Amino acid sequence: MKIKIISVGKIKEKYLRDAIAEYSKRLGRYCKLEILEVADEKTPDGASAAEELSVKETEGKRLLRCIRDTDYVIALVIEAKMPDSVSLARTIEQLGVRGESSLCFVIGGSLGLSKEVQERADVCMSFSKLTFPHQLMRVILLEQIYRSFRIIHGEPYHK
Repeated sequence: MKIKIISVGKIKEKYLRDAIAEYSKRLGRYCKLEILEVADEKTPDGASAAEELSVKETEGKRLLRCIRDTDYVIALVIEAKMPDSVSLARTIEQLGVRGESSLCFVIGGSLGLSKEVQERADVCMSFSKLTFPHQLMRVILLEQIYRSFRIIHGEPYHK
């Protein structure tokens, strides 16, 4: 299975880059991983709702250019349903059994994902009602994907 993570913005902090590299290495035995970054838009201080919408739409167009027609897309959206780790593992496993060979997770910028990206998604998923920086969300997502593969293969993983 190929797992693709598409996210807005670059990772500047070394400790986050190190964590991403570690989970990417661990995932190498379970899947082919690809991480794509698209440029983020600057949001002016005190931006109006129209300006924020414009930022999300611009970032959304960049994200959509990275998604292929054959990708099964899971958009990370704070308002969506929250799975636990076991149900995420079951979802990944079932998608593989169903023949979905390319699973694509999409992480928006600081304002979230555009309506167009959410509409393209096959499913929207939330990891928490809490708000996380999108850079940190990449690490959390990678850890949960790694945990999912450990669960799928019946391998021990701390709880």
